[in-house]
Amino acid sequence: MIAVSHLRKSFGGVAVLKDVNVEIAKGEVVSVVGPSGTGKSTFLRCLNRLETPDGGSILVDGVDVTAPGTDLATVRRKMGMVFQNFNLFGNRDVLGNVTAAQCDVLGVPRDAARRKAMDLLERVGLADRAEALPDELSGGQKQRVAIARALAMDPEILLFDEPTSALDPTMVGEVLAVIKDLAKSRMTMLVVTHEMGFARDVSTRVLYMDDGVVYEEGTPDEIFNRPQKPKTVEFVGRICLKQARDMLRLLREGILSDGRVDEIEAQMLLRLAEPFERFGDAKMNLIVSALRQMLSDGVISETESQQISAILGGV
Repeated sequence: MIAVSHLRKSFGGVAVLKDVNVEIAKGEVVSVVGPSGTGKSTFLRCLNRLETPDGGSILVDGVDVTAPGTDLATVRRKMGMVFQNFNLFGNRDVLGNVTAAQCDVLGVPRDAARRKAMDLLERVGLADRAEALPDELSGGQKQRVAIARALAMDPEILLFDEPTSALDPTMVGEVLAVIKDLAKSRMTMLVVTHEMGFARDVSTRVLYMDDGVVYEEGTPDEIFNRPQKPKTVEFVGRICLKQARDMLRLLREGILSDGRVDEIEAQMLLRLAEPFERFGDAKMNLIVSALRQMLSDGVISETESQQISAILGGV
């Protein structure tokens, strides 16, 4: 469906994309991960020509979207995009945001556009907010409206540019749940994300970008459990350990604030910590070992609770 060959893009003499080569088949869910500043968002913006590449080609269903004279409006209708910062119309209510492009670009009659919009808002869990203005919504709700708006154009491909990066941590889950639901429908999607757990669970393939190229690609298992190249190994270990520590810190400040760990809390901690055990972090391994011991007999003793609290105190 998409074939990218020798894609290049520079800004102010700095090469952001140096030589990107990748093919994406219909129905794939591809997560794009990597350090900040390595061209992930620029890559997405080149695909739908929000940025003009300096060289290379992008074929979408056999049509080179970088060729002179390409109908960019047609290209963009084929590829919906969801941005970091929502980009909703502040002077239109939720329903108006989802119907506007249907009417103005596709020429859909207003009543039909409204019916479709309501169906999509129901799908993303916001039918009851149809008359609300964007300023009356949470960040997670705004992003779900943005997803509904993109879907209203019947795209063949959806591009997500770090869709959760502008959200409060408590709202990330509601947006990821919508994207996971879309993935089940076999829609072709490219998702630039720092949510490694999401990328692991949802993707058919993961692209690790570094130094302006697709440095390594593979299945989620290959990239997250068996990376082959040095930079990929370093990145996966660093980002996963950071996420684990952040989550454990939140737990320590929240559910562990009473100094006790009950069985449900222990299971939550084990689930969070276990995937990162392979990276050899001493405190993480202590947590995993202690949690397994605690859960082996189903009894959480005062001593075991103190042990976990002591380990968490140093994270």
